[in-house]
Amino acid sequence: MSISQGIVNTLKNAGVNLFATLPCDRVRGLYNLVSKNFRHIPLSREEEGVGICAGASLAGARPAMLIQSSGVGNMVNALCSLTRVYRLPLLILVSWRGIYEEKIAAQIPLGKSLPKILEAIDVSYKIVENRKDVSFIAEAADEAYAEDTVQTVLLNPKVWEVEDVRDTDQPEAGREEITFPQLKTCKPVLTRFEILKVAAAYLEGKVVICNLGFPCKELYQVKHQKSNFYMLGSMGLASSIGLGISLFTRRDVVIIDGDGSLLMNTGALSTIALAKPKNLTILAIDNGVHGSTGNQSTAAGCCADLELAARGLGLSRTYKAASGEEIHLTLQNLCEGPNFVHILAKKGNADVPDVPLTPTEIKQNVMEALKSEEN
Repeated sequence: MSISQGIVNTLKNAGVNLFATLPCDRVRGLYNLVSKNFRHIPLSREEEGVGICAGASLAGARPAMLIQSSGVGNMVNALCSLTRVYRLPLLILVSWRGIYEEKIAAQIPLGKSLPKILEAIDVSYKIVENRKDVSFIAEAADEAYAEDTVQTVLLNPKVWEVEDVRDTDQPEAGREEITFPQLKTCKPVLTRFEILKVAAAYLEGKVVICNLGFPCKELYQVKHQKSNFYMLGSMGLASSIGLGISLFTRRDVVIIDGDGSLLMNTGALSTIALAKPKNLTILAIDNGVHGSTGNQSTAAGCCADLELAARGLGLSRTYKAASGEEIHLTLQNLCEGPNFVHILAKKGNADVPDVPLTPTEIKQNVMEALKSEEN
């Protein structure tokens, strides 16, 4: 049995049922086996994988990631402000570059510093250097899922020196023809708070993931329910969290995202298009500014069309609305997802208090809501 197959067997025994991945040539054999043996979400960026895995764990899944060490640098904030703040389990397998016969100079600085980086953010790690160390992966998985912690396994490249990956290579992916229809145009007439009031009836009973800052505070005032996940950090990951939840529930999942957040993690839309969750809808409330930090302009306010971006990234069911009537009719007539509703908004925040819930309370509410009905 190959080392890669041994790792896959270990992960199956640990109950892992979702992998979010970005490839590395050093672990291509393991990558290919993971994609064949688990529910598999290929990522556009490591950070969105943290969001997807967070959402999946809220829905009761046991998620894991397979990335290379440089990707850890891309996800440090998300690990701290999402996974650790809400105490969510995550197992991360890392192709540890920069420390053994490394030919790419850019991999060396972060690779050599990786253990210290993990220690600095209080994330545990184990090192696999040979076949017998594979048992460390089982230990890390047990700790992650039993204790709701982040556990990292660093895979030294010398592990693969005896690995034969020829029979695990994947065929090259094909491409599909894409066309872009003309999009509707409209002008904003409502603030985000007014839009949420229009959408409140539609949100009833659904799992709702809301972008951080004023959107969360306004949603709490308009339509608080246990199934609302209020983000307190990790800007840009609302849509990724929503995708993760949608993969492990039959309930309708609605993401309330914003233009600043979506522009920060636009690749998440392509990941959603690839995953094709039928129960997922994104309400992209676009006021053209970073509303929670003083109304600084975003590109969406002058030159970027989020609906066109969504179309270009593979989401075929897109809509544009602005008035209360347009929003109401659009939400009442949505097709099977994934749906992307681009709602143009006027800038401005409602004078509302902070969400009076701790991260643990938010997490527990959502998990209880998801368990309250058979998924």
